[in-house]
Order: sequence, then C-alpha cells, then structure tokens
Amino acid sequence: MADAEGNIDAKNYGIGVETNNEGFFLKGSGNLDWGVKARLSRIFNPKSGNTVMLAFDHGYIMGPTSGLERMDLSIVPLIEYADCIMCTRGSLRSVVPPTCNKPVALRFSAGSTILTELNNECLAGIEDAIKLDASALAPMVAIGDPNFEALTIKNLAKCVDYTAQYGIPTLGVTAVGKNLVRDARYLGLATRVCAENGATFVKTYYCEEGFEKVVAGCPVPIVIAGGKKLPEKDALELAYKAISSGARGVDMGRNIFQSENPVAMIKAVKAVVHEGMKPDEAFELYRSEVNK
Repeated sequence: MADAEGNIDAKNYGIGVETNNEGFFLKGSGNLDWGVKARLSRIFNPKSGNTVMLAFDHGYIMGPTSGLERMDLSIVPLIEYADCIMCTRGSLRSVVPPTCNKPVALRFSAGSTILTELNNECLAGIEDAIKLDASALAPMVAIGDPNFEALTIKNLAKCVDYTAQYGIPTLGVTAVGKNLVRDARYLGLATRVCAENGATFVKTYYCEEGFEKVVAGCPVPIVIAGGKKLPEKDALELAYKAISSGARGVDMGRNIFQSENPVAMIKAVKAVVHEGMKPDEAFELYRSEVNK
C-alpha cells in the first residue's frame, strides 16, 4: 500500500480540455471489450491499420506440404517479419519459440484431410487456447457446402461464445469448395455470414470484380488468403489490389514460404500492406533483397 505521508494535493485536472475518446481504428470493433481491442492491436498495426499474417497451418489437412517439411528451418526464420502467425496448436508447441513474442491466430477447428471429404470439422478446447496465449481463434466456415455448412456455422457460433467470455477475437475463415466460384456474390455472402455470427474479422479470397462490394458489405475487417503459389510479382499484385480495395491485410502462406527467397518475399509483402508500395516497386525490393 502506498505511504499516505507526504501526499501532494491533486490539482492538474485538465479543466477545459476535452477528454480524448477516440474510436477504435478497425471497423466494427468500437463496442468490443478492452481485451479484444488489445489483442486486435497486436494483430493489426495501429498506424497502418493493416496486418501481414504468416499462415503455416496447412499441415492439419495436407500433411508435410512443400515448404513445411521442416518448419523449424523454413518458418521460424520468417516469424520475426510477420505481424501475426496463424498455425495449429501442435506446430505452436513443437516448433515456434515462445520468445518470438508474436500474436497467434490459432487454428481452432480440425477434422477431415485431403484424403477424404473436407470441411467435416470440430472445435478444439478454449482452455488450451488460453494456455497458449492465443490472440485470436480461427474456425473454418464452409458456406455453400451442402454437407457441412450448418456444422461449420455452428462451430463458428460456438467459438464466438467461447471467445466472448475471455476477450479473444474470432477470425472466421471462409473455405471455398471445389465446385464453388470465388466471385463477389459468393464471397460477399460468406464474409457477411461470418460477421453476422460474431466473427471479429474474416479471412477470405480476393476476386477481381466487385471486391470493394465484398469489403463494404462486411461490417468487420477482411484479410485475404494468399491461396496457391503464384509468381512473386503476381502475389504482390494480389496483395496490392486487395489492400487498395479495402482489405485490412493478408494471411499468406505458400506465396511466402514456397518463394525462392521467403525472407525477401515477406519484406516485399509488408511494404505493400503497410506502406502502400506498388507491385513493381515491391518486386524490385524483393529482387534487391534476393541479390544481397
């Protein structure tokens, strides 16, 4: 307890100076709890309002895919350049150094693999996510899947119930089946459904036509998935177009860790996302990093 003796009378009340009640920097987040906002402020850069997330959760359905055979060799050197990492609890415990001091978007659903019918997933336990100091929980939602749409929406809703108790954001991850078209109509539906069911932010795909409408119709921030491996310049173009159309970041995996030079690539992606660097300039940055 503070010593009461020698206490100085209070006098600096700032009378006449208005209280600073700034709104939160991410849309749809103004009424969230303090803990949720604090975690979002770790995931998203408060200055740019954007994020570069490094995704390496692919193994939970794909196994040791190219670039993820030895995550201690391929992923750990990249973590320092990411704003946030997205992974499973298994890889977090077995590979990621606790000293990395990066926010974690924890893959929170698991189920079928590429050997069977995808999207049949269940949720992990909230207690373990808390033990792992997760900054966000990420369940998958399969909008348009006739077999598993309702199940995965139920998973999302249950995850939101969990996270609301502990001040943790929920990242709704939209999965697109083989027979579904990634157009603005579909993506607009999928992202809105995630938001309506309580997702704090949403991961989805970019589309060339109408992506601004997808962003406008979603009341929470959108980050885009990198998807399959593209040539480096094309991936930078993808990131630039998405950010220019209102996305608040990228959650890239294969376009970074399968790059010829992953460190150079993530640096170039960060320049696009946080500095608004145009694709040609970012590609030159990538090449200069490669040639160092």
